[in-house]
Amino acid sequence: MSERGVRATQQCREYATIKGVTSPQTSTGTRFKSGFACFIGRPNVGKSTLMNALVGTKVAITSSKPQTTRRTIRGIVHRPDAQLVIVDTPGLHKPRTLLGERLDSLVRSTLGEVDVIGFCVPANEQVGPGDRFIAAELAQVKRTPIVAMVTKTDLATHQQVAEQLLKVSRLGEWADVVPCSAESNFQLDVVGDVLVDRLPEGMPLYPEGELTDEPEQIMVAELIREAALEGVRDELPHSIAVVVEEMKAREGRDDLVDVHAWLYVERPSQKGIVIGPKGARLKDVGTRARIQIEALLGSKVYLDLRIKVAKDWQRDPKQLRRLGFYD
Repeated sequence: MSERGVRATQQCREYATIKGVTSPQTSTGTRFKSGFACFIGRPNVGKSTLMNALVGTKVAITSSKPQTTRRTIRGIVHRPDAQLVIVDTPGLHKPRTLLGERLDSLVRSTLGEVDVIGFCVPANEQVGPGDRFIAAELAQVKRTPIVAMVTKTDLATHQQVAEQLLKVSRLGEWADVVPCSAESNFQLDVVGDVLVDRLPEGMPLYPEGELTDEPEQIMVAELIREAALEGVRDELPHSIAVVVEEMKAREGRDDLVDVHAWLYVERPSQKGIVIGPKGARLKDVGTRARIQIEALLGSKVYLDLRIKVAKDWQRDPKQLRRLGFYD
């Protein structure tokens, strides 16, 4: 979890302790539960899609490209009996760049700050070295319950799902093993129940109706990056970063927000790929991103996108800090 996220978690729980707050009873007579779960898995196993489905709205960007998630993003699930805060993490893998090392460190720090861990393995792909690597890492986590979740069951046959459940159950010692699909809503209620069962009793940590604690400016930058990821070559997703330089309501207008953002790439050739022939691809990125941003902000948006080359930014500590990836 990020430093900001860890601090917020501690503050929520410390406040309840100081005030002597106890868990309220639900309508069924049980005690209300609240706490944190994190989803972990190799890149592109459906962690963000699953979190969005459980929250009931889009709070994390998704893409068919691996390593889409670069931050710990928290989505809040409100239930009559519990408040479940899901922390979506970047895919855990053996890092090849300084950025990769920092994302890897981010995932590991998150594991020690949550109440339950969801280990995601897709039903439609073979269990591979990446899954075994993560299972071995999770074996070192002694006190936090781990639920194995076989995702994307809508893309597999019943036989494949059954075989995958058996293979995943053999990867480690799990508190539970659950097949599910975010796309078809298969067993999402079961996933929620299994995770909530492992939470401690406690007061809600966030106000009713709040679905994420991500700043709007960060979410806007992520929506732009999501749009930029579509239709580019395989090597580009890792090289694209987005920073929103300015976002404010236009003077004299309460129905229009001006957003000025930079897309950063590592090489001049990548800049040409993002722009596309006669600027067609960049225009398409802007159109698709603007639609998503307007839905997020509930307002009309003027989106100004510009591209800049930041040579080898994934390996440069100074540039990583400038782009928001801290030690």
